[in-house]
Amino acid sequence: MPYSFHSHSGQFCKHGYGQLEDVVKEAIRKGFHTYGLSEHMPRFADAELYPEELEASCTPKTLEETYASFQKEAKRLQHEYQHQVQLLIGAEIEFINKDYAQHVQDLRDKFNIDYVVGSLHHTGTIPIDFSPELYTKATTQAGGLHELYLQYFEEQYLMLQTVKPEVVGHFDLVRIFADQSIADKTLLEPKVWELINRNIDYVIGYDGLFEINSRSWKKGLKDAYPQRDIIQVILEKGGKLTLSDDCHGPNDVGMFYNKLHQYLSDMGIQSVYYLEKEGGKIAIKEHKDIVKDDFWTKIKDW
Repeated sequence: MPYSFHSHSGQFCKHGYGQLEDVVKEAIRKGFHTYGLSEHMPRFADAELYPEELEASCTPKTLEETYASFQKEAKRLQHEYQHQVQLLIGAEIEFINKDYAQHVQDLRDKFNIDYVVGSLHHTGTIPIDFSPELYTKATTQAGGLHELYLQYFEEQYLMLQTVKPEVVGHFDLVRIFADQSIADKTLLEPKVWELINRNIDYVIGYDGLFEINSRSWKKGLKDAYPQRDIIQVILEKGGKLTLSDDCHGPNDVGMFYNKLHQYLSDMGIQSVYYLEKEGGKIAIKEHKDIVKDDFWTKIKDW
């Protein structure tokens, strides 16, 4: 029956591929109960554009137009396929600087979106997940890997406080291009671990969901996002976990969900939570005994 609340398509995202409708059709074919459509929110300065967007002659204005077009198409698909899958319409946000708190609120107000995925893709305004080269630049600017982790979780905390995203995206994305021999050890260093615990407590305090994001395995990481030590703390503190494939095109729907099932089992996760629309409002529902759901047995037939 599972879920994903984090997805993109090439129709509305320059580093994605394929049409949004084909993403929805794959989610239906693969048996998803709820699928979240969460294209990237616009960015608002030329300096914030990615190289692929500059090559495509994008501007902040065209990014706004693209997101508006996404909302229109997503609403059409939501109506078209309402009897086959629950589609929720949201946005994966940016938080490049503190001004983005207002940008996110404006987006919520303008489009009446169902939820946001609260992600942090930059530290010190430098993208950390676009390329190893930019990750190295961000690390150097921060003063080292330990300092980069501290900066990431401090900036994430500001985002959490000012946005309160319904779903927290790839909580520990900061380890994406780190030397994997020290990436996890750095998470556990006392000052970093203190910030991680603080951020977890804050999300639990406003009843947010932490996504378990399977796209980390595409990047060659050992664990999903969040890493297993972080998941253990979330569980011990009573936090709520949800699922996301971070799809970037039709073939990515349910990507690595076979590994995700094992990860849930290994971590002893009994329940996950999902968003559902009730009476025009978004509610949080619990799915107990998640690892026993029939959904997982059907993956081999995809």
